[in-house]
Order: sequence, then structure tokens, then C-alpha cells
Amino acid sequence: MMRKRILAAAAVAAMATTALAGCSSSKSSGSSGSTNAASTNNKVGILLPDTASSPRWVSADPNELANQCTQYKLDCKIYNANGVDATQEQQAQQLISWGAGVILVTDLDAASGAQIEKSAESKGVAVIDYDRLTQGGGANYYVSFDNVKVGEDQGTALTQCSQVAGKSSVGYVDIDGATTDNNATLFAQGYNSVLSKTAGWTELNDGNGAWDANTAQSVFQNQLGKYGNKINAVMVANDTMAQSVINVLQQQGLAGKVAVSGQDASAGGLDNVMAGTQCFTIYKPVAGEADVAIKLSSEILAGQKPKAPATTKDPSDGNEVQSFLATPTVITKANVAQPVKDGYVTAAAVCGVSKAIAALCNANGITYTYSGS
Repeated sequence: MMRKRILAAAAVAAMATTALAGCSSSKSSGSSGSTNAASTNNKVGILLPDTASSPRWVSADPNELANQCTQYKLDCKIYNANGVDATQEQQAQQLISWGAGVILVTDLDAASGAQIEKSAESKGVAVIDYDRLTQGGGANYYVSFDNVKVGEDQGTALTQCSQVAGKSSVGYVDIDGATTDNNATLFAQGYNSVLSKTAGWTELNDGNGAWDANTAQSVFQNQLGKYGNKINAVMVANDTMAQSVINVLQQQGLAGKVAVSGQDASAGGLDNVMAGTQCFTIYKPVAGEADVAIKLSSEILAGQKPKAPATTKDPSDGNEVQSFLATPTVITKANVAQPVKDGYVTAAAVCGVSKAIAALCNANGITYTYSGS
């Protein structure tokens, strides 16, 4: 059910990859120029990666970024590459030609992302790595969550799931995110650091789901076929891939009997947490990134050089990138209503799937009246 919902949303987003947000200030918009002279420029370009890996790229981030652009009176163009490197590179050139003074980049892979950032830099455009650090890109700033901490929280929460709590021996498999995404590496670093040190826990297989539902399903089918009932837990990097894992477990009558992790606090992930088929998800409020990134953009365009509270080492060249890193929240049944109450996801998106899900919502602190048949 969730997978159909994600794919439907992705199809809508794919038909309109460009969104315009905000309004122009009374100042004239200058050429891209250097950031020191950017007080005459209120143009911000935003490059998002795809519409399939997570629902956040379809609505959550674009909506919040657009709202913040309006608040700061910035003229923003928001593009989504729909998973195609060449498209994102073309979009970047359009933004540079348009005269963007700042460009936010969520890359699809380090190579294409670095090319975009170096091209922007050569034109005097400031670059902010948004959510993902672009290795070798040389961005001026990095705005994200503490992604190692995200992984550590995932690992810790998995060990506390009811299906495995108290067991002296636990076999588990991993389904990591895309190898082209530096965040996936950091998540894995975090959860591996926890699980490898947890007494009695044994990694049976480390698979890669590539942030893709179909890939994750195939990977887990192979893992389950090989290890069967030796698998007590599945360390899945995000909700989209977790849904595929749950689908396979349901087919085998094992849903809810095997501990499954997640991330993104998607509508489907929250549904699965309430249903007991997914132990937890990780909530990363979009405001923690979007609000910070747009405020930072406005300061750069005003000729300021803000100092970030932290730095992140680029593993490709050792450079320290000034960083703003927010703190994630683990969502279980106990606090499953929080993302809805915060406005991160709507009650309709979470609860409107079926009468049964609506009943779960009301039982777990999310007030919703189901109007379907």
C-alpha cells in the first residue's frame, strides 16, 4: 500500500520537476558575481535529487524550502533531477545562467555533484551542500543532520525492539543505502559501530538496497532465502526500503516477528510502526535543514560570512567543511504522533489509507476521521 502511494507521488512530481518559490525583493537582481557583492542578488537555486528514494523530496523539503524563501524575500528556483545526473548538471547550468548567488546541492553522486559545485565556484556562486556532503565538491557550507548519530540511533533502537530484546543470540542482515550517497556511508558507520559491539549479535549478510524499493526487495528475498529463520532483525537504512522488506516478510507470514528498522518518518513508515511490522523510524524534521539553509543563504547574499558551529571532514580530500548539523529523533509507537503534530506529515497522509489504519491512528494519539468506504 505504502509503495503504491510513494510511486504515485513520484509520478506527480516527475511531471513538474521545477517549482518556483518566494518573491523578489525590492533590490535589483545582479549577476552571479562574487558573494562579497551579492547584496544586489536575492536569487537562490536549489537542486534536489529524485522523487523515488524518499517521499521527503516530493513534498516535505520543497514545501518548507519554498516557505522559507518567501519569509526571507528570496527569489528561489527549486529543481528535482528525477534521479538523472545529466539532468541535475543541466539544471545547475540553468541556475548559474539565471544568476543565482547561492546554490543548494543534494547530489546524486559525488562525481557529478563535485562537477556542479566546481562550475558554480568558477562563476563566483556560493554553494551549500544540502543534506548530503558532496565529496571533493568544495562547498562553502554543509547543512544536514548528524548522520553518524542517525545511524547510531538506528543501531541502538534496533537492539531494543521487542522481537529481539533480551535474546542472547541475534542474527541480522543489513540493507544499506546507495553507495553513491555519502549519507548512506555515515548511516552505516553509525549502526555498524553499535551492532558490531552488541553482545550476541551476528551480521549474516550486508546487502545494498541503493535507496530503491525494487532493489531492496530483491536483496532481502535473497537474504531470506539463504538464511531463513536465522534472521531475527533487519537493519534497513530507510522507510522506502523497509516497506519492501515488510512486503516480503508478509508474504512469508513473518511480518511483525522480525525486527525491522527505518528512517525518514514517512507516512508509510509511521503506519508500519503503528501496525507493529516496523519497530521504529528516524524523524529528521525538515525545518532542521531547510530553515537553516535558507537563512544561511540570505546571510551569504547579504555579504556576510557566517561561522558554523561545527565542521565535517571531506573524506576524499581531508578538507573541513563548515557545518550545521541537526539532531535526529527516534520514533516508536510511544511518540508516533510527533511528526504529525509538528506538521512534518499530514494526518490524512498517515491515516487516510484505510479504516484499519485510521483506527490505529486514533489509538496512537493521531486524531483522524476516516471518510472512505
